[in-house]
Amino acid sequence: MAVHILGIRHHGPGSARNVKAFLENVKPDIVLVEGPPEADAMLQWVGNEGLKPPVALLCYQPDAPQHSVFYPFADFSPEWQAILYARTHQIHVRFMDLPAGNQMLIEKHPTLPPEVSAEEPATISREAIAVEEIRRNPISYLADAAGFTDSENWWEHTFEYRLNNDEVFDAVTEAMQALRESLPQKNERLEQLREAYMRRTIRQAEKEMFHTIAVICGAWHVPALKAKVSQKEDNELLKGLPKTKTECTWIPWTFNRLSFYSGYGAGINSPGWYNHVWHHPNDDGTLWMAGVAQLFRKQQMDTSVAHIIEAVRLAGSLAALRGLPKAGLEELNEATLTVLCNGESFLLKLVHDELIVGHQIGEVPTDIPKPPLQLDIEKHQKKLRLPATADFKDYTLDLRKDTDLERSIFLHRLRLLGINWGKPQYTSGKGTFKEQWRLQWDPGFSVDIVERGNLGNTVAEAAGNSVLNTGRAATDLKTVSRLLEQAIPAELPDAIDELIDRLNNLAAASADVMELMEVIPNLITVARYGNVRKTDAAMVQGIIGSMVTRICISLPSACVAIDEDAANLLLELFYRLNDGLNLLQQTELTTQWQQVLHILVNNKNTSPVISGYSTRLLHDSKQLLSDELVQHFSYAMSSTAAPATAAAWLEGFLRGSGTLLLLDQNLWQLIDSWVSNLSEDAFMQVLPLLRRTFANFSAPERRKLGEKARSGGASQQQAMAEVGFDADRAKMGLPVIMELLRIKL
Repeated sequence: MAVHILGIRHHGPGSARNVKAFLENVKPDIVLVEGPPEADAMLQWVGNEGLKPPVALLCYQPDAPQHSVFYPFADFSPEWQAILYARTHQIHVRFMDLPAGNQMLIEKHPTLPPEVSAEEPATISREAIAVEEIRRNPISYLADAAGFTDSENWWEHTFEYRLNNDEVFDAVTEAMQALRESLPQKNERLEQLREAYMRRTIRQAEKEMFHTIAVICGAWHVPALKAKVSQKEDNELLKGLPKTKTECTWIPWTFNRLSFYSGYGAGINSPGWYNHVWHHPNDDGTLWMAGVAQLFRKQQMDTSVAHIIEAVRLAGSLAALRGLPKAGLEELNEATLTVLCNGESFLLKLVHDELIVGHQIGEVPTDIPKPPLQLDIEKHQKKLRLPATADFKDYTLDLRKDTDLERSIFLHRLRLLGINWGKPQYTSGKGTFKEQWRLQWDPGFSVDIVERGNLGNTVAEAAGNSVLNTGRAATDLKTVSRLLEQAIPAELPDAIDELIDRLNNLAAASADVMELMEVIPNLITVARYGNVRKTDAAMVQGIIGSMVTRICISLPSACVAIDEDAANLLLELFYRLNDGLNLLQQTELTTQWQQVLHILVNNKNTSPVISGYSTRLLHDSKQLLSDELVQHFSYAMSSTAAPATAAAWLEGFLRGSGTLLLLDQNLWQLIDSWVSNLSEDAFMQVLPLLRRTFANFSAPERRKLGEKARSGGASQQQAMAEVGFDADRAKMGLPVIMELLRIKL
C-alpha cells in the first residue's frame, strides 16, 4: 500500500502538468483532492462536455445563502487535472478537506472550544480556506536564498515553467518541511483542524484497502500530512465540531475572479498568462507576442512582424542576462514596453487587462442541479440573446421593438432583485423610447441569485415580491415613489397597483409640502413612462394632480419666515417641480402652479430668493408683461430694501441664466443704478452674494456681461454709434454677401 502526497500551488500550470504526469505514471486507484467533502456528488460532472473551466464549486447554507464559499478551478489548476484524470480513468476521487459546513462556523468563532456551537454561520471566502498568508510569506525566504526579489517570480521559474518534473514533488516536500521546522508557526485552530481531517480521510482510504493513494493538496500542508500523528489525537481534535447544513453546485467563474486583484486570497497575478503557459508550454514567447500584436492591431496600432521578432529576441536576451532558463512574463512585458509600446507604459494596461488577466468565463451544463430562479434567468438570457460575459458589453435598446422591450424589462427586474448585471448608461436625446445598458457578469451574482430564491421561482415573481416587501415596509412618500419609478419599467402590474394605492394613502396623510415637492418629479417620470411601457398611468396622473393641489395650498405659508439654507433647498425643489410640470404639459396643473407663483411674488413676506425666482418663472412663461416685470424689479431693488434682501432677490431672479440682462436694457440699468448707489459697507456685504449669483452663469454669458459692464452698460445701438458705425453704409454690402453665400430672397 502506497500513499503519494503531491504538494502543489493552487492554479499553477507547472504544478498541474506535474500532477497529470505523475498520475499517468503511478496509476493510483483513488485520488484525494483538497476540497469540501459535501461536494463529492458534484464531481460526477467533471468531464462533461458542458462543464468548461474556469468554474467554481459554490457551497452555501440553504436557509442563509449569503453564508457561502467558492472553490474555483481552471484548466491549469492541479486539482482540476487530478479530478479529470480520475473521472477519465473511472477511478475513485474524493474531496478530503474539512467540510465547509464546519469551516463556516469555525471561521466565525475561531476561539470556540469544540463542544460549543455557534448560533449563526459566517460568510467566508476561499482565501481563508487557502490560508494564503501563511503559505506566501515563508516562500519568500526560499526566493531570497535563490537571489529573487519576488517570491512569485521564483516559484514560477522554479516550478511553473519547468518541463522536467523528475522528483519535483520530493523537492517541494523537503522545502516545506524545512520552512515549517525553521519558522515560528501560527497556532491557527482552523489549519490544525483541516490537516487533522485530511489525515483522517487518508486513513479511511487505507482502511478501504486502496493500494495506491494519490493525495493532491497545497504544498504547505504536505509535512503535516506526512507527520506521524496518531488517529486518537486527530479524533480528539475533531470531536464535537459545530456544523451547519450546506448545499453545493457548479457555477461559471472568470479569469478576473482568479486574480489577486479581485481580492481572492489564493489568486494569481496572471490567469491569462498561466492559461497560455498551460496550453503552450514550449512557447519561447513568439506565440505570446503574436497575441500582443493582434491586440494592438485591433486598437488601430501599427505592429509588424519585425516588431514581434525583435521583442522575442529582447525577452530572450533579458532572460539570459538574468540567468533564467527561458523568458517569463516579466521579460516579455519589458520587451513589449520597449519594442511595441515605444516606452509608453500606459499601453501595458491594455495587455494586462486583455491578455495577462483576460476575460474568459466558464460554462456550466444546463441540466446541472440549480435553483429555480437561476434556471429562469438562464432561460431569459438565452431567449433574449444576452450572454453572460466576463468583459463588459454595451446594448442600445429601442423600446418600440418587442425584443428590446423584453430585454429592458428583464434587466430592470434583475436590478430590483439587487442583481446589477446590467447598469443603465446615459443616452442622448429627450425621448423615453431608448435605453443604453452596459452588461458585465460577475460570478458573485450566483450567490445573490440563490439568496433571492426565497422570493420566487421566476424573475417576475421574485422581483414583484421584492418590490411588495419593500413597499409595505416603507413609511415615507419618497421611498414609495422611487420604488414605483423602478417598478414601472419592470412591468410588475400587481406590485404597481399596490404601490399606487400606498402612495395615494401616504400623500393624503402628508402635510409636509417639501416632501410632496420631492416626490412629484419622480411621479412625472412614471407618468411619462406609461405611454412607452404600455402601462396605464392615468391613476398616477390623478395622484400628481391631487398632490400639486396640496402643494399650491400649502406653499405660500411654507415660504415665509425661513432661513437661507431652507430657502435654497426650496429653490431646488421649485426648479425640479417647474421643469416636471412643463414636461407633463397639463393645462390645469400649469394654471394652478402659475397662480401660486403670483401669490408668492405679491406677498412681501415671501423669502426674497424665492420671490425673485418666482418672478423669473412667471416672466419665462410670459405671465408678466415688460412693464409689470420692471415694476417688480424696481420694488425689489429700491433703496428702501436692505442690500442683502435685494441681493437675495436678484440671486433668485437670475438663477439659471443671465441672458435676460443682456437683452433687456431697462433691467440692466436698474441693477446698475442699484449697485452704484450702494455704500461701501453695503457693497462689501452683498459682494459674496453677487459673486455666487454670477458664478453660476455660463462662461459665454459671463464674458458678454463683462464686456457690457466695460462699455458702461450701453445698448448695442449706442455702442455702435460710439465707434462711428455707419449702418446705411453697411447695408450696401449686404447684396454682395448674399450673392457670395448663394442666398436668394
